[in-house]
Amino acid sequence: MVTDLLRNHPHFSAYVALACVCIFWGTTYLGIRIAVEQVPPAALMCVRYLLSGAIILAGAWLRGAQFPRGRELWVAAGCGVLTIGVGTGSLTYAEVWVPSGLASLFVTTGSFWLVGAEAAMPGGEPLHAPTIGAMLIGAAGAALLVAPGGDGAISGSRMIAGFGLIQFGYSGWAAGSILQRRQVSQAHPIVTAGVQQFATGLAFAIPALLSPHFHLTARGAGATIYLAIFGGVIGYSAYVIAITRLPVAITSIYSYINPLVAVLLGVWLYGEAFSAREGVAMLIVFAGVALVKRAQTARARSPRA
Repeated sequence: MVTDLLRNHPHFSAYVALACVCIFWGTTYLGIRIAVEQVPPAALMCVRYLLSGAIILAGAWLRGAQFPRGRELWVAAGCGVLTIGVGTGSLTYAEVWVPSGLASLFVTTGSFWLVGAEAAMPGGEPLHAPTIGAMLIGAAGAALLVAPGGDGAISGSRMIAGFGLIQFGYSGWAAGSILQRRQVSQAHPIVTAGVQQFATGLAFAIPALLSPHFHLTARGAGATIYLAIFGGVIGYSAYVIAITRLPVAITSIYSYINPLVAVLLGVWLYGEAFSAREGVAMLIVFAGVALVKRAQTARARSPRA
């Protein structure tokens, strides 16, 4: 009876999609970590996104969906290279140095870059004191993550390099996301996602050809295919469904669950170290992200805004 009630709920499919986002996107961090053991990052980015983009675009073509054309197509492709190529590309390179769970916590600070990029854009929402204060709290948590004395298996230089690379990547992700949001498109968001993923795969084609020779085993191939299907096709399609049918406040819960899934899988399946200090730092970063979202929401609802 309870199952029937859930299935009859008007947003049942949207909540199922959100659950897929929370779980599948959380598993991609470990998937990247496993894949880069054998596959160079550029080759992984190329194959992963050519495959996921081609699957999405083929499905859209079979369903007769409208595709972006002309300038709209180039803008979608450019934003895809900026968000996915720079953002996820930097994460992929960084996971050569840092554990998957720790990398997922570094990615959480991407929310701060999104707010900062919005403020820097013409006509964007300027920063105000509560938002800046919340960002400083998150920054304190990030500093605790990279401070000396954490995971002894990782040198301080590799930790800082991985953190810096991920922050660079997600500054690009934030800028590309805001630019894409400001575009008017006649194509369905899932079609646009397919264009962006395929464009990212093409952008990494030459770096992939220049990558060192590698021997691919079933483990590496399986991780690459998993990332393409569950991270690119299913994960992103589920995200589009959730974000278009559920309030942003509910959908944004994935940004907290993804790192938890990544950390648990990293510790459980990969034997990654995770200390009490890193747990405290994670909670501080989460608090900063939550306070930033709260401050931005309160400002948007204020009469002055």
